[in-house]
Amino acid sequence: MKTIDIQNTNLDTCVTDAQSAPVVVTRGGSPVALVVGVQGLDEEQVQLGASDKFWRLISARRKEKSLDRTDLEKRFEG
Repeated sequence: MKTIDIQNTNLDTCVTDAQSAPVVVTRGGSPVALVVGVQGLDEEQVQLGASDKFWRLISARRKEKSLDRTDLEKRFEG
């Protein structure tokens, strides 16, 4: 992660740098923004990645009991 003061950079530099690692932008030593590169992602991936609702859903599903392949196949045999 790179940290840079807002007075020592511009948006183009931050975006370029953020493609390889997140950039924390500071003002007077305090963080004011985080620039994260999304090059290579499509719009839906970016929207889901920023969605609290989506991540709550993922978190809830991860807490559920999972099935191994054998049990899953048994469920669909019938």
